[in-house]
Amino acid sequence: MIENTPPDAPSVLEFQEVKRRSISGVLALISRTFIIQIISFVATLALTIFLDPNTYGIFYLVSSVVNFLGYFSDIGLAAALIQKKEGITKEDLATTFTIQQILVVSLLIILFILSPFIRTQYGIDQAGMYLLYAMGVSLFLSSLKTIPSIMLEREIKFNKLILPQVLETLTFNALAVFLAWQGFGVTAFTFAVLGRGVVGLIAMYLVYPWRPSLGINRASLKHLLRFGLPYQANTFLAVLKDDGMTIILTKFIGTQGLGYIGWASRWAGLPLRIVMDNLTKVSFPTFARLQHDKEKLAHAVEISLKYMCLLAFPILAGMGFVALPMTHLIPRYAKWLPAIIPLYLYLYNSAWASISTSLTNLLNATGHIKSTFKLMLMWTGLTWLTMPFLAIKLGYMGVAYATGLIATSSIVTIFMAKSHVNFNIFTIIRTPLSATFLMSVFLFFTSRFITSFPLLAVIILSSIAFYTLAIFLLEGKSFFTETLNYFKIKHA
Repeated sequence: MIENTPPDAPSVLEFQEVKRRSISGVLALISRTFIIQIISFVATLALTIFLDPNTYGIFYLVSSVVNFLGYFSDIGLAAALIQKKEGITKEDLATTFTIQQILVVSLLIILFILSPFIRTQYGIDQAGMYLLYAMGVSLFLSSLKTIPSIMLEREIKFNKLILPQVLETLTFNALAVFLAWQGFGVTAFTFAVLGRGVVGLIAMYLVYPWRPSLGINRASLKHLLRFGLPYQANTFLAVLKDDGMTIILTKFIGTQGLGYIGWASRWAGLPLRIVMDNLTKVSFPTFARLQHDKEKLAHAVEISLKYMCLLAFPILAGMGFVALPMTHLIPRYAKWLPAIIPLYLYLYNSAWASISTSLTNLLNATGHIKSTFKLMLMWTGLTWLTMPFLAIKLGYMGVAYATGLIATSSIVTIFMAKSHVNFNIFTIIRTPLSATFLMSVFLFFTSRFITSFPLLAVIILSSIAFYTLAIFLLEGKSFFTETLNYFKIKHA
């Protein structure tokens, strides 16, 4: 009923408006978070200088434990609200909020009950346990932001989501780096996690004021669960594959080995955090709005993936070539040399992830949850079959080798997505792969001369120019003209 629809609920958006908001959202997310990503980069570098692999491994382990439990804080209702074709009602919001709070509080109780077991099983000291409790509290604070975040995402108004994200990132990194520099060790993360949670919650409600309401409407719950439960089943497999496996692997490779894997994974995933997260956050509601028009949807997929690859591929390749020289240039960084080969394998994994994650996002947004579920079953099965076996045989290096093997299976995602949306994969990857290959040849011959930071800067800037030139040679001047025209936002 109309009177039950929140005043801010989004109406059905026309294609041009979806395009305008999507492009605006991407530009807002990338441009306004660019400085924050630079801060995150510097913070990660500082933390891995101040902290040893064992301490970094404890943070990685505790994060995985809380993330694993955090899965159960939602039953897919949030994603169902974003994907829902009809307008959102007050009953939808109240039901989602109430169910989530019941689940989160229950999980926090379980977390505190299990904490003695977690401590003895993994040899976590008291400082590590405080971090565990802090992340539990942070999970609760994060749940309170769900509804405002959903409404902004559904309306594709990502420019308003920037402020909370910016303040959260600044708070976490500033506290973590300062306290790590002061010698607080794991406790640096404890204060950083709590600070991020409090600041993010306040900022979100300033950006999107919403008065929480409690209540469970059976009709609303039943409707949302039709999409939510299958979606959450996929999420469970992803959590089981990643965070669940991390918890198991710690028993085989120890917290130091986990620290090496965490370091490699963190650096290899950074380009995806900069590029992929911003694009996929916008593409999910965009694809959902265009799912009724297959031709326009296919065009949107090709555009989204092409620019994703154009941005991600050269960064990942460049990181692979400069990683080893940088471990020798940065003071106190030689301790990470054992993680260089894992870094290469995780970079390879990230290259595949830039494609597969976008396509699973497409499947979810268009309601093909069963297809995503099959993919997640495949990846989870491969992870649990290969990682423990290779970890026992080869230690943390075995985990890295397994990651590379599993990443290659992502090719299945392309065929599965094409069965639902007729996009051209060669149109998408032809230029990004070719230009990245040419840039890699340039770096292969020049990266060996990186013996100082000025030389490093010169070679990085030269490789960017070389990559841009390669795109020009492959696509011509028209590519840059078309790009500017596409990203030109026309205000209706």
